[in-house]
Amino acid sequence: MMTQKLKTDLFDYDLPAEMIAQFPAEKREESKLLVYHRRQENIEHRTFSDILQYLQKGDVVVLNNTKVIPARLMGRKAGSGGKVELLLLKETGPGRWEALCKPGARVRASTELEFPRGIRATVESAHNGIYTINFLNDSVLDALIEESGLAPLPPYIKRKSEEALRLRKFDIDRYQTVYARKRGAIAAPTAGLHFSRDILDSLTGKGVRTVEITLHVGIGTFRPVKAEYVEDHRMDKETYDIPTDAANKINGARSGGSRVLVVGTTAVRALESVALRDGTIEAGEGSTSLFIYPPYPFRIAENLLTNFHLPGSTLILMLAALVGREKILELYEIAKKEGYRFYSYGDAMLVLND
Repeated sequence: MMTQKLKTDLFDYDLPAEMIAQFPAEKREESKLLVYHRRQENIEHRTFSDILQYLQKGDVVVLNNTKVIPARLMGRKAGSGGKVELLLLKETGPGRWEALCKPGARVRASTELEFPRGIRATVESAHNGIYTINFLNDSVLDALIEESGLAPLPPYIKRKSEEALRLRKFDIDRYQTVYARKRGAIAAPTAGLHFSRDILDSLTGKGVRTVEITLHVGIGTFRPVKAEYVEDHRMDKETYDIPTDAANKINGARSGGSRVLVVGTTAVRALESVALRDGTIEAGEGSTSLFIYPPYPFRIAENLLTNFHLPGSTLILMLAALVGREKILELYEIAKKEGYRFYSYGDAMLVLND
């Protein structure tokens, strides 16, 4: 019997532009928190700091410790001086990066680019909107990135050029989790942005353990689903690292009847990529192109902290797989009515399997 394919537009919803958060809450833990209890189908409206009430001694919170690179570089075309902006995606060799470029119409293979610190680059090739850039004096490229690179904010967070420069330090700080350690992401694991040091310390004081895994967030997580049918979309690979200690603590919590709370869809993809049928997590490093959409048999991520995601995105598809398509759209409508703020700098949702 053939299964009917899912149309991507089934996961669309309307969102007024004013509900897209342009700035985070003044304090990380002051974001709003929608709590959804799956089994009871009960909804609560709380503040993020209230998350402490839903965790107890022995529970494990899984954090993605990837660190966002300030990967937006502002440069010019050699000769004409036309402005060019790069978003560095992935380093493929010494001085060689895959990147997005705008305005793309101005840049072709062999175009020469100039950046601060005297850095020059040549466009080697362009394929499907991805440019291969060769930085000719890459020895100071890292310094340029750290000194002048802008936070790779998604396009729905609007910053004019002058404002982006003025808010550079603010966005680099706030578009980063407080526990970020391993450099390599071009987008933040945004569910983790709500945790402050005080919240993490309070969890530890309560006997709740936090474990860190890594999935370097790439363009695949946020690439829009353009296919008419969900099944025809293909995810780009992203690298992950599940340390042995983290795997052991997760497995111990599950076997002991404690709750495992996964923070963010990126951490879900990493864990579900290595989980055995019984939910046991295997430590290791690798890459994953796992695409989670309904129906999907979750093995580990029964409890999830996440943000509110774009219509028709791979992220809302994952949430639909967890709680059901109609339910996730219903929850989003409730969030809209209650004045929640959406997307990366927005508020959070806690899905609990109780």
